[in-house]
Amino acid sequence: MVKFTLKFFFMRLVKFIVVGVYVLLLTGGSSSILDNPDKDKLLIEVIAYVMQRGHYNPKQINDEFSEHVFKNYIEGIDGQHRFFLQSDINTFKRNEREIDDQINVADVSFFNLTYDRLIYRMNQVKEFYGELLDDPFDFAVKDSINLNFEELAYARTLNGLKNLWRKRFKLSTLEYFSDLVNQEKLEKEKDSTYKIKSEIVLEEEARSKTRENIESYFEIFDEVDRKDWFSIYVNAITLEFDPHSNYFAPDDKEKFDQNISGKFEGIGARLQKKDQEVKIIEVIVGGPVWKAKVLEVGDIILKVAQEGQDGVEIGPMRLSDAVKLIKGPKGTKVFLTIKRVSGVIEEVIINRDVVELEESYAKSSVISKNGKSYGLIELPKFYIDFKDQKSRNAASDVKKELESLKSKNVKGVILDLRNNGGGSLKTVVDITGYFIDQGPVVQVKSTGGKKDVLYDEDPSIVWDGSLVIMVNEFSASASEILAAALQDYKRAIILGSKQTFGKGTVQNVIDLNQIISGGTHGDLGAVKLTTDKFYRINGGSTQLEGVRSDIIVKNQYSYIDMGEKDQENPLAWDSIEPATFNQWKDQTNFHFALSQSTNRLKENPYIQLVEKKARRIEAQRDDFTYTLNYEDYISELEAVKKTSEKFNVLKDYKSELTFEWITEPGAHIDEVVKERKARWIEALQKDFYIAEAVSILEDLNINLDNNPLAQVKK
Repeated sequence: MVKFTLKFFFMRLVKFIVVGVYVLLLTGGSSSILDNPDKDKLLIEVIAYVMQRGHYNPKQINDEFSEHVFKNYIEGIDGQHRFFLQSDINTFKRNEREIDDQINVADVSFFNLTYDRLIYRMNQVKEFYGELLDDPFDFAVKDSINLNFEELAYARTLNGLKNLWRKRFKLSTLEYFSDLVNQEKLEKEKDSTYKIKSEIVLEEEARSKTRENIESYFEIFDEVDRKDWFSIYVNAITLEFDPHSNYFAPDDKEKFDQNISGKFEGIGARLQKKDQEVKIIEVIVGGPVWKAKVLEVGDIILKVAQEGQDGVEIGPMRLSDAVKLIKGPKGTKVFLTIKRVSGVIEEVIINRDVVELEESYAKSSVISKNGKSYGLIELPKFYIDFKDQKSRNAASDVKKELESLKSKNVKGVILDLRNNGGGSLKTVVDITGYFIDQGPVVQVKSTGGKKDVLYDEDPSIVWDGSLVIMVNEFSASASEILAAALQDYKRAIILGSKQTFGKGTVQNVIDLNQIISGGTHGDLGAVKLTTDKFYRINGGSTQLEGVRSDIIVKNQYSYIDMGEKDQENPLAWDSIEPATFNQWKDQTNFHFALSQSTNRLKENPYIQLVEKKARRIEAQRDDFTYTLNYEDYISELEAVKKTSEKFNVLKDYKSELTFEWITEPGAHIDEVVKERKARWIEALQKDFYIAEAVSILEDLNINLDNNPLAQVKK
């Protein structure tokens, strides 16, 4: 048995503080854990010890725990049913309730069983896939493929598995074939003498591309070591505790530290893989994607190609492997085949570059309307440099922006927290204090039941005027603390989605090497585990429930499951005793502003159109059946394109507001800065949610006693 130090890790915790919703994945690579089975056993023992004794709500490692790990692990290694047969799953199921016992004695025999069988099946597929692409596909046949892997059974025989692979190949070839047909038409339009290739030739070319694609796919798999598969098994265990607890191998821990420091390479987008899809969950301001205006949150990356090469499907890959294809040296190009939220499939080209955190800092603008000025502060995250507490951080920057706006005599302030996934807890407390007198901001309950109340102890108020906080489904963690506190104080009106993300937990990163005394075990890496839970000052948790907006406005994601409640194994919502606090007394027009906004939104044609778009996306999300017939395929593409065109008017919106970007006196403004300024101002003018926020500020500032219309509705 391993000997653990008694000091344990509570005395060594260095809080990274309220982490964002997702790890910055674009600096990733393949995992690197340990190099031999004995170290695998050691890691399992240490992980189990830390999770059970350090997690906020530790689970009993029993048969139920074992069943969940089994399910998630099998989905993790073959969620698309590409390799295992039903007989393999039946064999594995004999261990379905044994994993807990194996964990408790640091036994990895279940992993060894699945790993050996996986490699065997993968080699079988490599042996037969070539023959499936020897014969032409007949796209005139009425056929389809169902990719709803949660409901589909595994193939019962090897012939059945071959049939599934052939259908997958046919779908891929159909997509290539359709693209080639369109290319031929374009060539004919450019040159009337051009001789269009026959469908037989185009099918052969498309099939050849599919063959090259699957060959590249297996080349990547050949580079995946046993330790990489073991990483999936370890995380199937940690993620059973909650969706934010996971293991970092030594290399991954180093990359995580680099991400926290604020600089990384990539295309400038954060990715998430769920249901075998790699999805854009955030576009980094100032990064290559942002500059090129080619990707949006919700877009799905289907294929990745290097310059001069064909695209490789990334859906079946582990996310880290897909990221290896996407990232690359500064100045090189990457070609991404993407599926828009609207369903349209197209290829985009992105020039890789270094992404600087500088573009995620707070910035402000003065908005002019009807001869009056209003302030807007956009805060993408609650940033801080943990190694240098004196360096710039979100709190100090927001304070500067508020003071700058005050000098411009603004009549109200909008704090935009949309897509803000979290960050430093300290900066949240400080920023909240800028808008209230001293008082509680958030309650934190830690492992073991200890409760702390974090206070703003500074009686000074930086901004005492009207305030609107903008949020959406991606406002999480630290954003939710700030919005919740200002809502409980009745200090601000919360404008946005029905509710925020709902992440009400804190994670800490534990260096596993500090848990073991002595030995030559090598670098074990680290584990990120949930150790604390947030509670509003009114006593309710932000976990699952998030913060519910005072004024709800629809967006295209309104009916898509994207919050904490839609993750695996989220902690439950609960409540504790409320803190003692006094609500803001000067919000005299609060209910009037809510009423006026509700009436405006009912009549807003853009909001109505967004509602229709959101409903259409909702209707499409459960469609897992894809046609393998060319005529039907083209008809479906045309239908999607035609429907998407109905929403183009949303892109044409432009408010009558004028915006002035506020910069520090003497700040260096080069061509890049000017471009960023122009891009930001353009985005603000096209954002009808900001236009509504300004209208709310107007209503909050109306003198009700001298306004006849307001008198009636007061």
